[in-house]
Amino acid sequence: MTTTIVVLFNLKPGVSPSDYEQWAKTTDLPTVRKLGSVDDFSVLRTTGLLGTDASAPYQYVELLVVNDMEKLGADVSSETMQRVAAEFQQFADNPQFMLTEIV
Repeated sequence: MTTTIVVLFNLKPGVSPSDYEQWAKTTDLPTVRKLGSVDDFSVLRTTGLLGTDASAPYQYVELLVVNDMEKLGADVSSETMQRVAAEFQQFADNPQFMLTEIV
């Protein structure tokens, strides 16, 4: 069964969106997309709430489509992924990782 991990987050105070997005494009996306347990990975910038001028409650959404959660555990324990995860934590302010499945 495929699991999609939805990550909602804002950037930490003082973090530049352009710095985060450059890191996401050059490090996070290509590294995570190479994992055997991951079928797809995307990072989305929110642009607002439909039908209002209000900002979305989160600046960014990550969608991580996982084909094997057990294998993901092994994949993320690698030295490379530990480094990428630590770098992500420098950008993201209290990210929320939600596990989802198709209904």
